[in-house]
Amino acid sequence: MRIMNASLSIAAAFFALCSSQAAMAQTSADFYKGKSLTIITSTGAGGPYDMVARLVGKYMTKHLPGQPGAVVQNMPGAGHVLATNYIYNQAAKDGTVIAVVANSIPLHQLIDGKGVRYDARKFNWIGSTGIANLVTVAWHTSGVTTIDDVRRKDLVTGATGTGSGTYLYPTVMNMVLGTKFKLVMGYKSTSELDMAMERGEVSARSGGSIVGMVQERPDWFASKKVAVLTQVGARREASLPDVPLMEELARNDEERALLKLVSSPVALGRPFMTAPGVPADRVEMLRKAFSDSMGDPDFLDEAAKMQLDLNPLSGARVSEIVNESLATPPELVEKVRATLAQ
Repeated sequence: MRIMNASLSIAAAFFALCSSQAAMAQTSADFYKGKSLTIITSTGAGGPYDMVARLVGKYMTKHLPGQPGAVVQNMPGAGHVLATNYIYNQAAKDGTVIAVVANSIPLHQLIDGKGVRYDARKFNWIGSTGIANLVTVAWHTSGVTTIDDVRRKDLVTGATGTGSGTYLYPTVMNMVLGTKFKLVMGYKSTSELDMAMERGEVSARSGGSIVGMVQERPDWFASKKVAVLTQVGARREASLPDVPLMEELARNDEERALLKLVSSPVALGRPFMTAPGVPADRVEMLRKAFSDSMGDPDFLDEAAKMQLDLNPLSGARVSEIVNESLATPPELVEKVRATLAQ
């Protein structure tokens, strides 16, 4: 009788456990039914971040269980810090609020810190639509075809300002890799800089999106008027399999860490996240819905019509990039600060 009672007790406990897990799964699956998913963007209306937020919201809700509605809220201000602080400190922590923020947010925390009331490592990163890699190109008359050539000879390079990639990337490569980019400052726009290169005033430029450059200057590539020397991003572009990432040019761990840090905003693309404290099962649902959206043929078709450059990353990969950036040794951070302050 005692053995039978023990068996019944074990069976009852097992049944209760299974029932509890089933109820939790059911609750999780039904959570979004009848609700709305709010997608906050750290920019104003219009522009690529706003367009991406609206497009991703449309398809994520389609792929989330319960198919909630979607509401996009623009929250510009403080160089994208306003929206980031809001998600970290004030937004609901139940998975009903997500955001797409500037990819510079983790680097801002590390390098500047002004207005920061968040820790980027603690966000639940959902994924990134990515962006096309930024490239450094040399004009065909320069005689430069690889980055090794720029270690041996001067290459006159145009720049629009110290805050832009046209200045930052060649300056960092000079400092870290020993290249000989000679910067000519004062160009008002990248379009003006492109024309200066065609006129022969300068022989190179950095910081241009490969997708944007191909769209705007297709003859440069079709007629081999430029050589692509390096690219900056999370991985090599499929169209540029033989062109090294800037961080791949590092000769030791210290150089690699510094170049990774400088590259990290581009590597993050256009990242989406939700608040710390959101239940793990909902984070996984959001990640899956995001991933499914990135492969949805209708999503890809709309993105192509909108000319949005895509290079999707998983939430796990975004988290890795953020954590690697924020783990940069202090002495390397100081070197980047010194470069950005010039």
